[in-house]
Amino acid sequence: MSETPVKLPYRKSVGIMLVNSTGDVWVGRRVPKWRSKFIWQMPQGGIMEGEKPRQAALRELEEEIGTRNVKILGKSSRWLKYDLPNRLLGVALGGKYRGHKYKWFVMQLCGTDDEINIARKQGLKAEFDDWRWVDIHEIENLGVSFKEQLYQRVVKELGPHISGLGHTPPRKCA
Repeated sequence: MSETPVKLPYRKSVGIMLVNSTGDVWVGRRVPKWRSKFIWQMPQGGIMEGEKPRQAALRELEEEIGTRNVKILGKSSRWLKYDLPNRLLGVALGGKYRGHKYKWFVMQLCGTDDEINIARKQGLKAEFDDWRWVDIHEIENLGVSFKEQLYQRVVKELGPHISGLGHTPPRKCA
């Protein structure tokens, strides 16, 4: 019996809670990789060598949903982590990481839904095969179970940045 690696690092990453002018949150349905179940999630991805979290967030947003026409409303005050379940250690994330540690950003889409294009450009595979806007309180129940607490922390910390969006006239991005 082989021992599961316990000293694996976290992958440094960014996550984006993208909201529209009414305060709904964008989620995409992941193209299944190693699971048959569809999983909904917010845009997220790794930080490249030498890249700042803000730059990575804008790059990931453009790569995954086709636009960076956004206004940054806030970011997490600290890195938020999750651990992979033991059965996925050494398997998921290329077997190199124990999970992700994210700097999360909340951003408002300044354009229209027509700007969202989940088909990847430049020959890269698409991350998502469908997308929709959801109420902020739905997102913590849409993903995989091991990310549930992470999404709860994201909602708790970044939710106040979007309060009022759905209860007042749409906020302008200027």
